[in-house]
Amino acid sequence: MNRPAPVGISYENMHFLITHNPTNATLNKFTEELKKYGVTTVVRVCDATYDKAPVEKEGIHVLACAETYSQP
Repeated sequence: MNRPAPVGISYENMHFLITHNPTNATLNKFTEELKKYGVTTVVRVCDATYDKAPVEKEGIHVLACAETYSQP
């Protein structure tokens, strides 16, 4: 499946990278993209679709948004 390219947004001293949600099957490529952009923290804003342990092993923190947007 083709995924859209990451989009970077900067405001003053804050930088955000908007990406698709990976799966365990695409996690290696996703992690490489994060490292390429210098990402240090990922904030999930949708339901988890991958195991966060491999991402955290690469030194990238994975946090969950306090509010999820899926229906109960």
